[in-house]
Amino acid sequence: QVRLVESGGGLVQAGGSLSLSCAVSGGSFASYGMGWFRQAPGKEREFVASISVNGGATYYADAVKGRSSISRDNAKHTAYLQIHNLNPEDTAVYYCAATRSHVSKLRFGYDYWGQGSQVTVSS
Repeated sequence: QVRLVESGGGLVQAGGSLSLSCAVSGGSFASYGMGWFRQAPGKEREFVASISVNGGATYYADAVKGRSSISRDNAKHTAYLQIHNLNPEDTAVYYCAATRSHVSKLRFGYDYWGQGSQVTVSS
């Protein structure tokens, strides 16, 4: 059974940074494209960033482009997301996801999901 566990969320001041990790177990991490999504209260889950199986291709949502970085360490079976210059609109539950196919901006393109990590940005 594939399991994804996010860590690193919490309360952050506006202008600060966050670093999230997603540890994957029970599957073949090196064969999964990885993505990060977020869901704010009352809103749909939205794409944040994704990375291909070998890390050679990365994609970002316009809302975080230029101030975020997605990466992965296949030896550690872990994906990472950093977002800088946070603002209150970044407040959400952040989810990591894995796909056995090509990475996508669509949540339906992912096969496995973590339980989510709350990030709250205070103004």
